[in-house]
Amino acid sequence: TTAYVWSLQNEALREKTLKTLEHGYFNKIRYCVFPKHYIYNYHEPVSYPYEGTPCTLDPETKEIATENQWDFTRFNPAHFRGIEKSIEALGALGVEADLILMHPYDRWGFSNMTAEQDDLYLRYILARFSAFRNVWWSLANEYDLLPSKTTADWERFASIILDRDPYKHLRSIHNCRPLYDHARPWITHCSIQRTDLYKTTEYTDMYRIRYGKPVIMDEIAYEGDIDMGWGNITGPELVRRYWECSLRGGYATHGETCDRPDGILWWSHGGDLHGDSPARLRFLHKILSETPGPGLAPYKASVWDETAAVADTLDDRGYYLFYYGFMRPSSRTFRLSESARYRVEVIDTWEMTITDAGTHSGTFTIALPKKQYIAVRIKRV
Repeated sequence: TTAYVWSLQNEALREKTLKTLEHGYFNKIRYCVFPKHYIYNYHEPVSYPYEGTPCTLDPETKEIATENQWDFTRFNPAHFRGIEKSIEALGALGVEADLILMHPYDRWGFSNMTAEQDDLYLRYILARFSAFRNVWWSLANEYDLLPSKTTADWERFASIILDRDPYKHLRSIHNCRPLYDHARPWITHCSIQRTDLYKTTEYTDMYRIRYGKPVIMDEIAYEGDIDMGWGNITGPELVRRYWECSLRGGYATHGETCDRPDGILWWSHGGDLHGDSPARLRFLHKILSETPGPGLAPYKASVWDETAAVADTLDDRGYYLFYYGFMRPSSRTFRLSESARYRVEVIDTWEMTITDAGTHSGTFTIALPKKQYIAVRIKRV
């Protein structure tokens, strides 16, 4: 999931976020080291990374009224101690901390530091956070919206991480529009925002082939109702995108932007969840956890009008998942080995039910409920 600055909110809101995560909806959360200036994010964070004085905003226009006064050679230990506590608390819940090291949504000047200041910051981050086992490094959220940073800068930052992180945590970088070159050897996995209004996780298998690395669709639009196209899809559509991603051999990331009277949106602040998708995503995770081997791989044999996957193992095929998304067939015919028996289950991914459809061999037809968001799981007996 994504909650960009949850760790920079007041203590009560931070505790509420951790209570929500105790429900086991998610096992990774993306969030920032620096505070964020953007819609729904005009209030001050609980701390700043440097000693000094922050700028002030005009309460009406949200324009900067007074300038920042920072000493970029003097870190504020309390700020980073708070990040450390958040990493530790997430680790106790079995949640990975995907730390976003830089981003463009800034009124404090942290996105426009000099090369020397950037490098000092990264060395400090690596020294403080590398020892935590549940840390991932995301060099940037929407790297291409940081005009003061060049490809040479990002590659230099990566070299600092490689040099200063003895434990080799996972590493990536996130885009707004053009993808970074995920073929770069320092990148361990693809962290990708959708680049098309309609197609999102449908591109997962293409990225797997292009880059030969794990693909995480880290921003596929959020369940919500705000005045932004990236933040007003329905719960069923977000869950559909998750299933598409999973069966194409990738991983997806949740976000929630339900407009609330208090202005607290999970996508940025954490707190409570109000959408319909989290329980369905936990249900999907349970199914994925029951997959033999390390995960799923796309299944292309004789498949052209459905999304299908097999267990990503080296032995012969004995585990299949088929997903029908927004289609609603009344039945499907499957053609498998005549010499094996298969247990078939019909899964309603929205109602979160699994119905036994019997044991079959060879070519057989399964009745389906003529509903959207149905999957079929087939396991060799």
